[in-house]
Parts: sequence; structure tokens; C-alpha cells
Amino acid sequence: MFGIQRSPRITLFGAGQRLAVGPLARDCGRRAFVCSDERVHADTRLGEVLSSLAAAGVDYDVYSATLPELPAFCVGAAVEQARRHRPDVIVGLGGGSCLDVAKLVAAQLSHDQPLSAAYGEFNVPGPTVPVIAVPTTSGTGSEATPVAVVGDPERVLKVGISSPHLIPHAAICDPELTLTCPPMLTAVSGADALTHAIEAFTAIRREPSPTLGLEHVFVGKNALSDANAKIAVSALMANLATAVRDGNDLAAREQVMHGAYCAGLAFGAAGTAAAHAIQYPVGALTHTPHGLGVAVLLPYVLRFNLSHCTRELAELGTTIAITGADERTRASDFIAAVNALFSSVGIPSTLGDLGVPADKLDWIAESALGIGRLIKNNPRPIDLTAMKKLVRHAHAGNLEIEE
Repeated sequence: MFGIQRSPRITLFGAGQRLAVGPLARDCGRRAFVCSDERVHADTRLGEVLSSLAAAGVDYDVYSATLPELPAFCVGAAVEQARRHRPDVIVGLGGGSCLDVAKLVAAQLSHDQPLSAAYGEFNVPGPTVPVIAVPTTSGTGSEATPVAVVGDPERVLKVGISSPHLIPHAAICDPELTLTCPPMLTAVSGADALTHAIEAFTAIRREPSPTLGLEHVFVGKNALSDANAKIAVSALMANLATAVRDGNDLAAREQVMHGAYCAGLAFGAAGTAAAHAIQYPVGALTHTPHGLGVAVLLPYVLRFNLSHCTRELAELGTTIAITGADERTRASDFIAAVNALFSSVGIPSTLGDLGVPADKLDWIAESALGIGRLIKNNPRPIDLTAMKKLVRHAHAGNLEIEE
């Protein structure tokens, strides 16, 4: 038995926990820098977070210009503003991009290096200014992960920065902050979280060693990531459709946020795989949200991987009360259940539906294969020929993929 879990020092979960941000920040110092977006001044509940800081005697400044998919210029602008404020703690308040910019601001304030020097794994030199992550969507799991993703204008694909030093000091998960999340964003975010959990649970299992977690940010499938992934799959499969249909259903919102958090813990150690690798070039071509792309791709990737993770997919099927005479049946039925859930919440079914042109499929396959940190995690080995077939099937909507 081998497991690894990297997580925030403290997690507070539940309705109203946003009001704890002020006292938590005060434990870190007297000056806070808040990374958010334009909603921070218009949403009453987000305003309560700022009021909590003021009530705790914390002097704060707000960067509210974060954009979706996090362009690199947002990080630069936020760092410049933060340096003038000289904060003791950074608060990320918003969706995944707001949390990621908070992590990167903390790293930039703490270490004198260009942002590009941190690209890849283990390239943040040391601990950073503490970050308090307060998500307002349930998807990326960034409140619990060692990852930030940024769009570099000099590169076609978005870039990942992965380091245990990026894990927030505290995660404040208040499902009331997600009540105003629109239905499609709820669907896309939740589908992203479910993809995190399933890819973590089906990732390759590496031979454990005392140095595995020191040499790799993402170590592959393990006992602790498995436990979190199963919690996430159970919560999301049972509650995502309800949260999309009735955004005021707090019980469903709680379960979806819990699922997203546990999925973050799972993939923050185990990593993700082919669906995420293929989404990077798909997103670059179509400018569609990350969660939408991975959700479209997941059923095809699971069908491609079926012969190499039948037991794992069957176990996830059992987790959501799928019964069947054998593992293969339960595994196949689980893939069908995921596909049905995504369809029910409005996720498109093919890459063609996302606007991917047919003449770019080979480029997508070649680009995806080059993202080694994700491809090496996939349970079924993929060469260029197999990747091209997988991408073509996802474009055409053909789930009958050769094993």
C-alpha cells in the first residue's frame, strides 16, 4: 500500500465559512492582497469576504481584473499592484483563474525570477507568501492543488506550473458562493472536476519508492488519491445534474463543491491523463473553456483506455451502484453513465461540435502527444498512430474505438 497526499494546511468547508477569511488572514499578518475578478464589487457574498478582512483589522487591496483562462499579462499586472501593497497574505477569491493568479502572485512576490522560469514541475524555488483560496465555482480544485495554469502569448498552448509550494495555506469552501453560478458554467466546472477524479483513479500506478513523491509532482494512482477520487465521483455523479437544473439547491451545491475539492486532492497527487493532454491544443484552437473540452473528450479516452483499466472503471461503477455480472460490463456501463450525465447537462458530444476543423486533427494529436507529464500518466500507452485514431473518433462521435 502506497499513498501520497498534498493538501492545504487548513480547510474550512460549509455554508458561511467565507466569513472566516478575515481571522485566517489576520493570523498571517496585517496586509492582504485579494485576487479576484470584476464580480467582487457587485456580488454581495463576495463583498462579505472583503468585509470580513476589514472587521479583522486587515488592510487589503483588490486586483479585480482577472480574466478567464488566465492570460499571463493578468499575472504581471497583479504582481505589480501587489508589490505596491506589500502583503503578508494573498487571498484568491473567484473561479479557477482567480485562485491560480493568487498562487502565482505569491510565488512572484517571494522569488525573484521571471514567470516563465517556473514553467513545468518543481521550478518554484521555495515557500511563498501564504495563500487563502476561496473558490466560487466547483471545478478546478485549485484550492487544493499544486498547480496553476497560465496562457503565455509566446506559446500556442497554455502552460502548467506545478510545485508543492503552490498549494494554498488555507482553502475556504463555502457552497453559498456557488449559488449564483450559471447553469452552463456549473455543468462545465462540474464535468471538469469529474474528469479530474476519473483520470486520477485510472492513472498508471508506478512502483513506489521513498523518492517517488520527491521526484514527481504527479506520482500516479495511489491509495490516498483513490480514496479522494471515489468520494468525488460519488458526489458528482449523484448531484451535478441537480445543481445544474436548480442552482438554488444548496444540498446539491454542497455535494458538487465537496466533489470538486476531493477531485483536486486526488489529481493533485495522482495527476491527469490523455483527456487533459488533448484539451490543450483543442482549447488553443477553439478558445472554448478547459472544462468543456475535457468533458467532451473523457468518454472517448475512457473507451480507448478500457482494456487497461477495466478493474478501476468497474470499481467506480460499483461506487455509483452499477451492477453487472462481470467487471467488463460494469466498466462499460460506467462509461455510459458518465456520457449520459454529460449529455443531460448540455455538454456537446464531439470535437466537431466544439468547432474543431477536420484539417487540424493531426496537429491536435501531435501536440497532445508532446505533453509528456500527462501522457505518461495514461493507463494505456499511446503512440502517434493511436493518438490520431483517438482524436478522429472524438471528432466524428464514434465511441467504438479499437482496443
